[in-house]
Amino acid sequence: MAGLSWDHPWAFTIGILGNIISLMVFLAPLPTFYRVYRRKSTEGFQSVPYVVALFSCMLWFFYAFLKTDAYLLITINSIGCAIETVYIVIYFTYAPKVAKIFTAKLVLLVNVGMFGLILLLTLRLAEGSERLRAFGWICVSFSVSVFVAPLSVIRLVIRTKSVEFMPVSLSFFLTLSAIVWFAYGLLTKDIYVGLPNVVGFIFGMLQMVLYVAYRDKNRVAIEHKLPEHIMSIAKLSDEKASEIYPIDSATPVVHDQDKLGNGGQKKQEQGGAEEAKEGMAAPQMENEANGVEV
Repeated sequence: MAGLSWDHPWAFTIGILGNIISLMVFLAPLPTFYRVYRRKSTEGFQSVPYVVALFSCMLWFFYAFLKTDAYLLITINSIGCAIETVYIVIYFTYAPKVAKIFTAKLVLLVNVGMFGLILLLTLRLAEGSERLRAFGWICVSFSVSVFVAPLSVIRLVIRTKSVEFMPVSLSFFLTLSAIVWFAYGLLTKDIYVGLPNVVGFIFGMLQMVLYVAYRDKNRVAIEHKLPEHIMSIAKLSDEKASEIYPIDSATPVVHDQDKLGNGGQKKQEQGGAEEAKEGMAAPQMENEANGVEV
């Protein structure tokens, strides 16, 4: 009973630590599903990762059950099955009709059909240690394929030189989980637990290296985008202001002082005209007074 025995205290301690870290990984999508619950919408999220995670937990649970002494594997994978099932139920409740149909088909195909077929074949075609070995290699193959899945994200990060699409916290905990479970497999001499976590560690470290390499470039890209955003807001404000206070470019803007100046000028012109009239009328009146005919 290497998995849970005081004769192997290091294996027991590492197994407990692996349970804690894996539980944190399982609970990582909790904020996402809380938002789905609050908004009553899946907002375009996909159900595939949670269906695959449930399938993985089912495989490892049955492997631990066949091994009979891997209690720490049973505890964490039974908890994982429960958590992933809750995620899928929440997703199925608030997903649109097309997504619900797709999720139902995926669960029936993977978690019912494929798992049932694997279970049937291993129980029928193998016995004893051969059955455990066959199921162990099935678990290894599937776990390696899951660890290789982030290749698409890694390729995207390299192409865009941005870590925007790589959840670094999740990558960190997956890497840490791979290290701990590799140590557990090494201490318990379980090749089926240790081997896939070597691959998980390699890909996890690769993601960490990419994050360190491109995080500054991502920050620079954000800083370059910020002035454009501010400029667009300023431009929008100018357009709104021009709609409220339209200004005709052909019409000069007249200030209050100019208006007063123009009014004074008009008054001066009117006063000059009246003085000219009076000046013309004065000689005529003077001639009439002197009796001179013109």
